[in-house]
Amino acid sequence: MLIGIPREPQTLVSATPDTVGKLIKLGYDVAVQAGAGDEANFPDSQFEAAGATIVDQDVWSCDIVTTLDVPSADQRAALKPGAMLISRLAPARNDDLVAELAAKNVTAIAMDTVPRISRAQSMDVLSSQANVAGYRAVIEAANTFGRLFTGQVTAAGKVPPATVYVIGTGVAGLAAIGTANSMGAVVKATDLRPETAEQVESMGAEFVAIPTAAEKSDDGYAKEMTQDQAAAAAKLYAEQSAAADIVITTANIPGRTSPVLLTAADVAKMKPGSVIVDMAAANGGNCELTVPGEVTTTDNGVKIIGYTDLAGRLPAQSSQLYGQNVVNLFKLLTPGKDGHVVLDLDDEIVRGITVTKATDGDGAGASADILWPPPPVKVSAAPAPAPSPAAETAAVGQDEAPAKSSLPWKLLAGLLGIALVLVSPLEVADEYMVLMLAVVVGFYVITAVTHKLHTPLMSETNAISGIILVGAILQVGSSNIAVSVLAFIAIVVASINIFGGFFVTRRMLTMFEGGN
Repeated sequence: MLIGIPREPQTLVSATPDTVGKLIKLGYDVAVQAGAGDEANFPDSQFEAAGATIVDQDVWSCDIVTTLDVPSADQRAALKPGAMLISRLAPARNDDLVAELAAKNVTAIAMDTVPRISRAQSMDVLSSQANVAGYRAVIEAANTFGRLFTGQVTAAGKVPPATVYVIGTGVAGLAAIGTANSMGAVVKATDLRPETAEQVESMGAEFVAIPTAAEKSDDGYAKEMTQDQAAAAAKLYAEQSAAADIVITTANIPGRTSPVLLTAADVAKMKPGSVIVDMAAANGGNCELTVPGEVTTTDNGVKIIGYTDLAGRLPAQSSQLYGQNVVNLFKLLTPGKDGHVVLDLDDEIVRGITVTKATDGDGAGASADILWPPPPVKVSAAPAPAPSPAAETAAVGQDEAPAKSSLPWKLLAGLLGIALVLVSPLEVADEYMVLMLAVVVGFYVITAVTHKLHTPLMSETNAISGIILVGAILQVGSSNIAVSVLAFIAIVVASINIFGGFFVTRRMLTMFEGGN
């Protein structure tokens, strides 16, 4: 089958020379429209070197066409019956488009409806583009802010760090937090989902919780807030925005109009020179005063950035990520790696993104089956419930199996202890009994330590092993052959433990120092 990569009316392209090569390895032929990658610094020569054919308008007559967004009416008219269109189609807001594609008997795959499940993450274009957009949002804010992000102490005086407040800690929000923090700003963030606090704090930001946070729904997004919850959230947004230098809003749910988080009254309370980056501008905006695609300045000197193409302002990176998402989709759709698409509607990913499915009929009367909306897919990012004691016991038995695996060692230790008592003089029998008890107690203490702490535990036992080594050296020359043999074994085991512990410790310290 022939995949067509058309020239987009924006800076991005739906495939790069790298991803074209991967599609060809899956058995497909690829045709790229002339100049498709120019804006992203991917000249036609690179596509040709990757194995693609450079074409002109014939790209729309290919078996499969991949685009970033919905093609124009003329371009859709050029699609042949039975073709497949892969794009961000927003089918929940485009009923007429769905009906049109069905009437043309076109199989429509919506890349922006990938289910929010782990297996589908590699195909999630919303996440990959939001990651780039979150980074770019901070860069745009820094350019407009006109002051340093990081605090400094100079001969001319002290410069305080900028304060960045991020509303929404999804992929875009976390990317913005990481970027702002790396630039030296003091970062705070809020999300309706309190379970995201750990992620925020792990990136060096302060999580500001809503007093009455909303519950999370089965689709992974926050449930609609009650009136009291909405009032508490609005009050918090207003307070934090008034104290911040830069506010980045990221509340954007596919298929729905973006909620208004900052009103005109909230913006009026912000400091002159403050900056708002509304990442939901393309879908209505989170700020009441946002103008999509423009940067506006309010009467009190607050600049509101309403760019709708934040990811497109890093075209090479965004195109590569989008193209890789498409490649990952084709890997799923091409189980035989023979260049033929197999739509397995029993697969929840395939079912979730298939909007229309072309029929085999020919002629003017043939039309595709409309499969939108798909059945709901339940997902949850909530922490798993704590296992019961019985479950924990079962898990230990399956994963670690200390009782079963340690039984031979217990028997060996017991037999060794009996042997020591039998061959030892009666006057030192009490000491050997103490030794045996110490072995048993030590065994249970060590096995109770989680596996994650075994490495530092090994390092700290070097001192104990050193004492054992010294004692064994003193006894290795004993006239009692059994004592000498046991002392020699102790020397070997203690030496292995000492040198092994230092070796592991050295490797651990090297990792912390940035070595390999």
